Amino acid sequence: MSRLRVTPGRGQGRDRLYVSLRDGTTVAWYDKDTGRVSVLSGAGRDEVLSALAPYLTGEVTVGPPRVPTPADLDRLSLHPDDDLAPNRPGEGLHAELDALRAAGPTGPDESSASLLWRRWRQDPRQAELLAQETVGDGLDRLEGAGWRVLHSIPLPGAARIDHLAIGPAGVLAVRTLPARKRRVGVADPQVRVGRAAPVPHLRWTRRAAERASRALAADVRPVLAVVGPARLDALLTPPDVRILRDTEIPALASLGGVLKPADIESLYATARNRHSWLSV
Repeated sequence: MSRLRVTPGRGQGRDRLYVSLRDGTTVAWYDKDTGRVSVLSGAGRDEVLSALAPYLTGEVTVGPPRVPTPADLDRLSLHPDDDLAPNRPGEGLHAELDALRAAGPTGPDESSASLLWRRWRQDPRQAELLAQETVGDGLDRLEGAGWRVLHSIPLPGAARIDHLAIGPAGVLAVRTLPARKRRVGVADPQVRVGRAAPVPHLRWTRRAAERASRALAADVRPVLAVVGPARLDALLTPPDVRILRDTEIPALASLGGVLKPADIESLYATARNRHSWLSV
């Protein structure tokens, strides 16, 4: 059995595969975009390439890493189990739905299996997951404009921050609201989707931003991202919560004037560490 393990992650805005020892020490990484394998001094080149062999595509170059940025240094010092960067949008929902599907049918016959499948497909968490993936994809595209994004940040008490975006315009704690072509009415702090009962989404959005602010020791603005609404009505737009449609996320790339690149990287390094969130 190899003493190395390979885990996905992101560094300098690129998808990477990190190669680490069993104790979590990183010894190399593979940049998929550039086709380069960077091997740290003292690591076994052949052993690293053997561990990465199933993932390498096309021609690759192998050598020592270029001069690391502060973000690289933070990543190398962080144990993979404590790194939140690989989290997918809706990571917690993925786990819940996978567990439901793995539970299997409640009986031996075909009708039981069919019933389970319908329940899985109609589970409201499916719509929540799709909405989080939509918002997450939109936020990830901001990385080219200097943003850093994390998804599904676990908090004490089983709560999660859907998305955390750190960029030139500041730090945003984003809560996702699936609407699916329904009318959305906002009357602070309540939000009504279609004919459902009002829910205090704005209060929960503010609460997530407050907890993020404590964790990062920085100002964090709450954002409610509404996915696919037929109509979005806000009787009185709350001054402290930004409400936007998922189609408006790209406009965030043009905002700035709050954080410098070094500040963004520093906050991102803190935010991606699971331990930063244990006491908020």
